[in-house]
Amino acid sequence: MDNKLLAKDEALEGLIEADLGELAVRPIQAYEEGAWNCLMAAHHYLGFQQLVGESLKYVAELEGRWMALLGWCTAAFKCGPRDKWIGWVPEQQWQRLKFVANNQRFLILPDVRVKNLASKALALNAKRLSGDWEGIYGHPVVLAETFVDQTRFAGTCYLAAGWSALGLTRGFGRNGGRYFHHGNPKTVLVKHLHPGATALLSAAFLPPELMAKEAAVDLNQVAIQEKGGLLAALAKLKDPRKRRGIRHSQISILAVAVCACLSGARSYAAIGEWAAALPQDLLRRLGCKWHEDKRRYIPPSEPTLRRTLQSVDADELDRLTGDWLSSQCGGDAVAMDGKTLRGSRGADGRPVHLFAALLHKEGAVIAQRAVDQKSNEITAVRPLLEPLDLRGKVVTADAMHAQKEHARFLVEEKGADYVFTVKGNQGNLLRDIQDLGPEDFSPHIHREEQRARADRNPQDPKQRGTVGLP
Repeated sequence: MDNKLLAKDEALEGLIEADLGELAVRPIQAYEEGAWNCLMAAHHYLGFQQLVGESLKYVAELEGRWMALLGWCTAAFKCGPRDKWIGWVPEQQWQRLKFVANNQRFLILPDVRVKNLASKALALNAKRLSGDWEGIYGHPVVLAETFVDQTRFAGTCYLAAGWSALGLTRGFGRNGGRYFHHGNPKTVLVKHLHPGATALLSAAFLPPELMAKEAAVDLNQVAIQEKGGLLAALAKLKDPRKRRGIRHSQISILAVAVCACLSGARSYAAIGEWAAALPQDLLRRLGCKWHEDKRRYIPPSEPTLRRTLQSVDADELDRLTGDWLSSQCGGDAVAMDGKTLRGSRGADGRPVHLFAALLHKEGAVIAQRAVDQKSNEITAVRPLLEPLDLRGKVVTADAMHAQKEHARFLVEEKGADYVFTVKGNQGNLLRDIQDLGPEDFSPHIHREEQRARADRNPQDPKQRGTVGLP
């Protein structure tokens, strides 16, 4: 163990008014864990053995000296004041508890007497905790909690660092999977690590902010059961199945599959896992089957999802889902882009290449077509965009699509505007653009010219009410 971490230093007396702007809080290094554990076990009033579940250990240091130690771990399995405050149902609690971190240990080292050190260390730690957690465990934490023994501490440093008190526990502890009554209620304190922490934790669908994979759409913000919602869109798709043996409605199966894909699922197995984790309320909203014997809604299994998706008209399903997404997400900009699917193989043995229309902000695909080669994207523009309502929208595309016919189609037939990239494949057009000056398109220049003309001839009726003049 490093002696400088344990030895009493007479210079500490001079740190009472130290500049906390130099205080740094960081995760410990692997070689420092022995010293951290030993100090915590020796000086914390509860002692120390280990942190439970996912955990991180931090040190607060000033001018190279360890001043405080902080230990974070998995949140308490049950906590009445916290659970009531968040407003989540038990199924959400079990699935989303990992997004809450518990400050299980906080120790100011012996002989350290620096004013406001504790609250400063807590504040600095809170700023970086979620990012560190996601870097190690693959998911963020959006809420921090701790329990303060009021017989020993007032929790002043937590309150000064922006934490909020929720109330008292019932005085129970958990050991070896069993609860026991220790008769010492503690104050529950929490701190938002994300501005909408409670809304994220209690949302019906898992929000994109809590997903390790990037979600295309926040399902909490779109219509599912309502008029014009997903279920109504999927009801337009023909059911090719024979009536005999049908257990789940096609609408509910497809609704589950679509929502799973929009939440980041990229395989049949992932869709099945997503469906199996749905709480009862969402299974009901998605139209899933009610099981009379089990007295609960049941999700479609992975084989059922697979068979149904393979049997329906994929192009029609894609069109219906794209129309629904476009109506729900809105947005004024649509991008055209092509991608070759890694690891895919078409009937000819070559990788599958998809040409798609996406919403700029959400990145959600609202239409797509398979093309034989990347060069065929040019001929796929009209079939791709023809079914879409693009009135008043802006369509963007790369240099391949800087074609007169594409521009005419978008403006004259679809009522849209466009922004195309121009490169060397359109040499004359590129040179013409490079030769343009600010006076050729600057609204500011045109306003100045209009103002000058109006000043020269204020009686000219053509100058009256000129748009753009301040």
